[in-house]
Amino acid sequence: MDELIRLASGDRDGTALHRPYDSKAISDENRGDDVLNGQLRPDRQAAMQAVETLLAFMGENPQRSGLLETPRRVVDALLEHGRGYDLDPDAILARTFDEVEGYDDMVLLQGIRFESRCEHHLEPIIGVAHVAYLPSDRVVGLSKIARVVDVFAKRLQVQERMTAQIASAIDRALAPRGVAVWLSAEHFCMASRGVHKVGVSTHTQRMTGLFAKDVHLATRFMTLAKAD
Repeated sequence: MDELIRLASGDRDGTALHRPYDSKAISDENRGDDVLNGQLRPDRQAAMQAVETLLAFMGENPQRSGLLETPRRVVDALLEHGRGYDLDPDAILARTFDEVEGYDDMVLLQGIRFESRCEHHLEPIIGVAHVAYLPSDRVVGLSKIARVVDVFAKRLQVQERMTAQIASAIDRALAPRGVAVWLSAEHFCMASRGVHKVGVSTHTQRMTGLFAKDVHLATRFMTLAKAD
């Protein structure tokens, strides 16, 4: 890492290596003392130094004035993009209500906007989710459905997996008679790199229970989800 930064900054004799980060100025949040997905999470200083390495790899000088705060900002952004790893969808959906006067028709949330990141290139995935379920004997607060979408969006994702995860979480928590999830999103790994195709929407769906068995019910969901 030091060699990359030394060369990028024009320092050929090793006398001006990158400045060390002041640990006192670093937030205590996510300092590496927690375990995530079975492994110890690196602390902020290690993460920021990794960003410096990537800047040098691009051919930049991490020590020029415009980039001095970039490692901190990138790490803060990564924590925001990945906040879903620290959230439990089952806990969010745990509080349910059974006083619904026998209501048993579709509950549909249309147009839940989400922002995620492609796990292959870390490029944005921006779209909307339409989520519906058929209650059995209980319902959940509407905001909780939107929060569950965000739990899975704020992780590195592929859209197909995210679609299935949202449906599975609702199925587990509510035991409804059916769940329907439809995601429509633009992937910037296609729009801003690679094939450079702007405005292409990717659609994925997951139907469970009665939505999977009853074509008329599934069609009704799709029609309502598309309605203005």
